[in-house]
Amino acid sequence: MTWKTRIINNVILAAGPLARLARAAQQGAAKPVAAPMRDLVWGKLNFLHTTDTHGWHGGHLKESQYSADWGDYISFAHHLRKEADEKGIDLLLVDTGDRVEGNGLYDASDPKGKYYYDIYREQDVDIICTGNHELYQAPTADEEHRQTVPNFRNKYIASNLDYIDPSTGERVPMAQRYRRFQTKNQKVDIVAFGFLFDFMMNANNTVVQPVRETIKEQWFQDAIRQKPDVFVVIGHVGVRMQEFKDIFAAIRAQNWFTPIVFFGGHVHIRDAIAYDSKSFAIASGRYFETIGFMSVDGNIKKSDISSEAETTRSVSFSRRYIDNNLLGFYHHTGLNESSFPTEHGRNVTAMIAKGRKELDLDYNYGCAPKDYWMTRRPYPDENSVYTWLEKEVLPDVAVNEERKDIPRLAIFNTGGIRFDIFKGAFTKDTTYIVSPFTSGLKYIPDVPYSVARKVITLLNRSGPIFQAAGVEAGVPDPRYMGIPEQWDGRRGAVVDRDHFSQAGAGAKSQHGQKPLLMDGNGHGQEHPQSPKEPHLIEGYTTQDAIGDDGDDAVHSAIDYYNIPNCVQAEIGIPKDEDEKPETVDLVFIDFIQPWILLALRFSGGESYSKSDVKQYVEGTFTELMSGWVKKNWGVDC
Repeated sequence: MTWKTRIINNVILAAGPLARLARAAQQGAAKPVAAPMRDLVWGKLNFLHTTDTHGWHGGHLKESQYSADWGDYISFAHHLRKEADEKGIDLLLVDTGDRVEGNGLYDASDPKGKYYYDIYREQDVDIICTGNHELYQAPTADEEHRQTVPNFRNKYIASNLDYIDPSTGERVPMAQRYRRFQTKNQKVDIVAFGFLFDFMMNANNTVVQPVRETIKEQWFQDAIRQKPDVFVVIGHVGVRMQEFKDIFAAIRAQNWFTPIVFFGGHVHIRDAIAYDSKSFAIASGRYFETIGFMSVDGNIKKSDISSEAETTRSVSFSRRYIDNNLLGFYHHTGLNESSFPTEHGRNVTAMIAKGRKELDLDYNYGCAPKDYWMTRRPYPDENSVYTWLEKEVLPDVAVNEERKDIPRLAIFNTGGIRFDIFKGAFTKDTTYIVSPFTSGLKYIPDVPYSVARKVITLLNRSGPIFQAAGVEAGVPDPRYMGIPEQWDGRRGAVVDRDHFSQAGAGAKSQHGQKPLLMDGNGHGQEHPQSPKEPHLIEGYTTQDAIGDDGDDAVHSAIDYYNIPNCVQAEIGIPKDEDEKPETVDLVFIDFIQPWILLALRFSGGESYSKSDVKQYVEGTFTELMSGWVKKNWGVDC
């Protein structure tokens, strides 16, 4: 009996009746709804990709499109691997970081991740790297090095990330810099890298080296001069960000014709782009809503072609963004409710259920009277979660009893809210889903109102001069304050976006493929040829650089509105300009302190520094928010 089997068996015995009830997905999860489907397009080399899962390994209990859990993904991967073996082709699993922070399953335990690490490692991931959320807090980085790196051994890659050993103070690579290996069935020779974007806000027990410096190092230059069949670059990097472009240029300078595939993340969107005819990059969304699928076909192995034919080497690519729900899994595997779950998958589902129960994640703090949206409604619409923060929450929680009579401006960055609030039960789990961070409220007392009032504009409309001054002062990019979905300057992929026609000649798109309509077991039937279309639920309607046919399920589009970096509540400040106070307390979430001090400097408050910043109230904002819910929303839903 292996160590992994012993752990699972112990969990099942401890779970008792709970384990026997767990068939697939979590109990109480929304049932998936049938939708027209696009099939997977297999190639010789295939990949499943997750990124930015942020602790959502129990699935989305309130959203039918994404209600499968990590156990179901384990079953799904098992079946697709079996199919690949039968076809004599290869399937690899990839994860590109940000596995932590964002869900009670990770954040509600003490220490954080008590259940997560054991649950996550049950999936057999072939190539894995780090995200920025693994590095914000020193204890999180410690656990990543102590648990996740050894859990995945030689499959974990850290091309530009070092760890500082707490016992010796020695700086060492977080994991191996790159990996060379051969695939199971076709023996495709792969050289793989694992990068993080140029992150500046990591804890002091880690060092992130800028990508532009890393690619000059001798080990990297030696690695890209090797002659594999395929280069695989995974990274916690948006696929349109400069870091990937620099890596691509460096590899291509040494290997003109070798296929290169990129797997990105960080910006929380579904996206794909071809850098040239023999390269392809995909990003696979966020929060375990999406499992990305990429296939590579054609002349993959160099041994299949002569050296003279290298210049005409032909490869093609396909991508699919798979909604994380059971009906889709049934469809893509040709299985059903009874034949799909594997024993391993069911056991992991039971592990998740046990963890959720022990953490009491369904405990109800109050009942949201309506839906509050991050981007589906414009700010300051009354149904915007940020309007709710500005008008209701901040005025109530941003109160220092000793200074409660002093007017104040309270600023909160929109990136501090991570998900929508749905009408109904606001549970312990919801608290961490909406606000998972440990940030609190700080303030600078008695700032001239004429100076303080300009800060919000600078935070939201930071021009080139403001940004340049930030770089000079070591202040990170202002986009960190906003939501990741707007990082690359485009709208999030939960809706139709502007079409980008930059596909390389080798990019394979399935335009014109007729979607199939899933029946109750997830089996595809041809879309009926009648004027009456099937009812579509709202969801991803992605347009990437390849086209508009990447999503596996056909949805109706969701409205999307851009939001600012920060919102501000004016508390105790008269509306009449003639009655404005001379000074105010400038209150802010501590995460944005570097930008606050920079904005004050540009607003005429040159003398303010870190020494002027004080604690405003005790507790994290997450605790303050959940306290507000308990106080203001009744528990009878």
